[in-house]
Amino acid sequence: MEAARRVDLDVAGHPTPVWVHPGRREGRPVLLIHGFRGDHHGLDRIAHSMRDREVLVPDLPGFGENPPLAGGLSLEGYLDHLEVLIAEVDRIWGARPILVGHSFGSILVSHLAARDPAGMPELGLINPITSPALEDSAKVLTGLTRVYYALGARLPERAGRSLLGHPLIVRLMSEVMATTRDRGLRRYIHDQHAKYFSTFSDRRSLAEAFDVSVAHTVTEVADSLTMPLLVIAGDRDAIAPIEVTRSVVAGLADVRFVELSGVGHLVHYERPDAAASAIEDFSAERDRPRRGQATARSGRVGQCRSSTGCRCGTECRFRTGGRQSSGRASAG
Repeated sequence: MEAARRVDLDVAGHPTPVWVHPGRREGRPVLLIHGFRGDHHGLDRIAHSMRDREVLVPDLPGFGENPPLAGGLSLEGYLDHLEVLIAEVDRIWGARPILVGHSFGSILVSHLAARDPAGMPELGLINPITSPALEDSAKVLTGLTRVYYALGARLPERAGRSLLGHPLIVRLMSEVMATTRDRGLRRYIHDQHAKYFSTFSDRRSLAEAFDVSVAHTVTEVADSLTMPLLVIAGDRDAIAPIEVTRSVVAGLADVRFVELSGVGHLVHYERPDAAASAIEDFSAERDRPRRGQATARSGRVGQCRSSTGCRCGTECRFRTGGRQSSGRASAG
């Protein structure tokens, strides 16, 4: 398997590293946006599993090898950055990328789409953040986490950095999020978090990014997401409970919903092949629209692209035009 290559893009004067995973260039590239405290490494397994097109994975500002934005990290700052990044990819690759966001990345891409729904041809969301972090049972835990990040930012440099990247705290976060019983996979997940969960640029920007992550959700802009959507979620997601995600999906106009059983918030680690397959099928469908394809206006129920169904080997839910159907998709 050919390794990803790094390219450095100038995004409105902000140097942005992007890792390009090779593909057969059969369609537009996919642009994957990672989650909070992660970097491009977290989406490697999905990107590696997609072979029909190139997959681009940048580090978000403030994480990995991408420095914070000059004006600080805010929702509007992130959206401005992504807007220019997409335009730069379009200019270099000669095609607008298919945008997909995971977790915190789902917040960013959905809010970007809501800025100009007509200008976003389609959108993909993996483990979308649909539940407000500042409400109900999550409010106390979020409050404690906010104190943790605030304290990390205010302590002296060495002590603060040590607190924010403490191996025991990182391991606890990893243990809470992992749902797989496969010991080898759990070791891999914990190793990935130990290596890359603390590659944030500095304590201040980490606290700013955290504030963005808990202040916003996909749900608050759901009414504006009128473009064709792919939503991939796990039924054991403790961060974005599946019941809330199902409710949000039920209100969307044109959506392909892939619900993965037995997996939580780490779809990108625990079920990367299923996620990659769903993204490839969705992307191919968007690149080659067929006559009679269901749309939000048609009121018809969408179907898998291939005659044997999609290749994710799990239950897929398709909903367009106010109707929904569910079925077990065949593996392929």
